[in-house]
Amino acid sequence: MRFIDRIDAGRQLAKKLAKYRGQAVVYALPRGGVVVGTEVAKELEVPLDLILVRKIGHPSHAEYAICAVAESAEPVCNEAERQSVDEDWFKTILREAHAENERRRQEYFPENYQAPAVADKTAILIDDGIATGLTMEAAVEAVQVRNPKKIIVAVPVAPFDSIDNLSTMVDEVVVLDNPENFMGAVGAHYDNFPQVEDDEVIELLSEVRDEQAGVV
Repeated sequence: MRFIDRIDAGRQLAKKLAKYRGQAVVYALPRGGVVVGTEVAKELEVPLDLILVRKIGHPSHAEYAICAVAESAEPVCNEAERQSVDEDWFKTILREAHAENERRRQEYFPENYQAPAVADKTAILIDDGIATGLTMEAAVEAVQVRNPKKIIVAVPVAPFDSIDNLSTMVDEVVVLDNPENFMGAVGAHYDNFPQVEDDEVIELLSEVRDEQAGVV
């Protein structure tokens, strides 16, 4: 399966999640996941929030995640890879990841922002795809402390091993494409997969808030 773009993927994902209309909170992972999550939140008529997570790539291959860290949390790591890198380098890059999460918090949300309550609701975590799964694992841990009734991970594409790991952490994993078809990179499943910038994230968050002003 291929997707035209993240909007197309989000609309298809929303159809798979239709039973949660009005009963959930969508948590998107910036930045690409926000485009997908916006479509799902609008279709399900539920609030959209973010889980701010930073991937830590291997020093010799930045796209290959060895850890991921959510706001005010300990990193989730591939321990074998984590032990193979220089400790001073890792401490520096971890500080930078926390700083970037904080920068995004300040950039994306207004000063008086009130996060939607998720207790007794379903939390739906959304990204534009999963590769190693570390970023989503860190996001799941960040959502668990908010005490949702149920946690669902929903993505357009993901490989089997990542799905297996996440399935032990959450109530349900929804993947549109057959994991056997995973092509090694999320972007390979999209016809159009442009970089998503901060301005677009802010605009999408504002759009959903404006459309759903009465959603709590």
